[in-house]
Amino acid sequence: MSYGPSSLLGDVLRNKRAEAVVRKHLTGIVNAPLEIQLRYAPLEQVTGFLETMRADPAARAAFYAELATVDETAAEPPRPAEARTTPSPDYEPTDVPVGGARPVHPPTAIRWSTFELELHGPAHGNPFTDVALRAEFRHGDRTLTAQGFYDGDGVHRIRFLPDEEGTWSFRTTSNARSLDAVAGDFTCGPPAPGDHGPVRVHGTYHFRHADGTRHLPVGTTAYAWTHQGEELEERTLRTLAAGPFNKVRMCVFPKAYLFNADEPPLYPFAGSPQEGWDFRRPVPAYFRHLERRIAQLGALGVEADLILFHPYDRWGFSDMGPVADERYLRYVVSRLAAYPNVWWSLANEYDLMWAKDTDHWHRSAATVKECDPHGHLLGVHNCQEFWDNSIDWVTHSSVQRVDVYRTAENTDAWRTRWGKPVVVDECGYEGDIDQGWGNLTPQEMVRRCWEGAVRGGYVAHGETYLADDDVLWWSKGGELKGESPARIAFLRDILEETPGDGIDPLPSDWDVPVGGVEGRYYLTYFGFMQPRRRTFALAPGVRYEAEVIDTWNMTVTPLPGTYEGVFTLPLPARPYIAVRLVARDSDSAG
Repeated sequence: MSYGPSSLLGDVLRNKRAEAVVRKHLTGIVNAPLEIQLRYAPLEQVTGFLETMRADPAARAAFYAELATVDETAAEPPRPAEARTTPSPDYEPTDVPVGGARPVHPPTAIRWSTFELELHGPAHGNPFTDVALRAEFRHGDRTLTAQGFYDGDGVHRIRFLPDEEGTWSFRTTSNARSLDAVAGDFTCGPPAPGDHGPVRVHGTYHFRHADGTRHLPVGTTAYAWTHQGEELEERTLRTLAAGPFNKVRMCVFPKAYLFNADEPPLYPFAGSPQEGWDFRRPVPAYFRHLERRIAQLGALGVEADLILFHPYDRWGFSDMGPVADERYLRYVVSRLAAYPNVWWSLANEYDLMWAKDTDHWHRSAATVKECDPHGHLLGVHNCQEFWDNSIDWVTHSSVQRVDVYRTAENTDAWRTRWGKPVVVDECGYEGDIDQGWGNLTPQEMVRRCWEGAVRGGYVAHGETYLADDDVLWWSKGGELKGESPARIAFLRDILEETPGDGIDPLPSDWDVPVGGVEGRYYLTYFGFMQPRRRTFALAPGVRYEAEVIDTWNMTVTPLPGTYEGVFTLPLPARPYIAVRLVARDSDSAG
């Protein structure tokens, strides 16, 4: 069989001879930023995407004629799989004293702040792969195991996040004699003011910090902000410090895509784009830079939603092979799991990563859980096909819109489908680029955030305004230009005033969503509709105070008196209005 118009671009590119034909004829597609998304498209759609092919039927015919000479059953054999290796017990000779490495650690720690054990030990061979190191941390009857990692120059580290006050002891285990059986202890004191610990799922659909403080994710996306150099990265931090967002989605690896064609200042592995990479040798400076930025986010009260894999890659980091993937995960999770403000996202758009099958994601989840003794949140983000978010190791759904228009409207259905908190991390972006996902009006961005919130979920912001320097917030960070962040800050204030764990969807009429806490608090959102009045029907016996909220102009207008049972409220007959009904304390149910 040969390839033709109905063949998927991704299948064609897997055949080296066919790939050469595509590169020859479709120069505007291969290695272009949109190639990764077009891999799911048939060739007839891909050629239709190119103006040169649409305008020249002869060129299109020549392409298909040459491609038809390639036998699709004669694809190149897969590359040899990397062999898995086990660190040798003979890494250090028997004359090296057991436990002889010099330990450095503070005598005290702070609850929910990173504690670090630094060991000055061996550096011969390749300590990244030749040394296995871990430590057991004990507090009373509890034992937690943290994995160690090599940080270069003979320094090995083990990081831990103490979650209880009092005395903790530790003892290491390693195949390297000098790093084995190193023991000690430290005293953990109370947390610093404002530190609440890692975020956990609370109940079924909401979040709280480890100390019980409610967490309402108000997120944004800046995928590659840590790969832009000092000046731009510091600008991003200043913007986050002044903004409403308490979570940012960001990639561990650099990204190659629209408006992001520059090379990063650092690479995660030894080597170069020209000579290739040694996936057995991480570059410590790269990961030190990343963890410094994570710590800075933590100081701002911002969660770092770390994307561990993504498909937008021209360097080969999305297709390292199963053994290298696992080794990388062990390294990065062992380094970062002791930071309290970390969330794990196994992938951005996992279903675009052709080199990874379903088993890969299950294996990766198991590796993350093994190397993270602190149980940070863990999810998988989709492009077209949802991951099965009901699987036990998924803590919350991280959702991308699957319809150009209808996204946040699905939030309550997704809650029911998966039985997990719903975080719509990608509902589209406020901006003006030529991609349908990136040119929402600010009004529509805000509407989607409100729509999802009233339906019991958490909808994230994004921004993609064109810029002469190609610095778009969604990718590189910098400054925000849009009008939605101020309105999202207003929404965050409203959400923080909600009683209980947060907003849950409540019974409502067919034409408008209602959320809140049954018998206590009702939030009705009219979106782009503009009623002049509205009748509400609640159970008698509870009196409510009513407010009209203008979500765009950011005003809250109390209505006089109180209301009970069936009543009609006057409304301003303009879009983006919500009504809040709050039970008087003496009347509230529950």
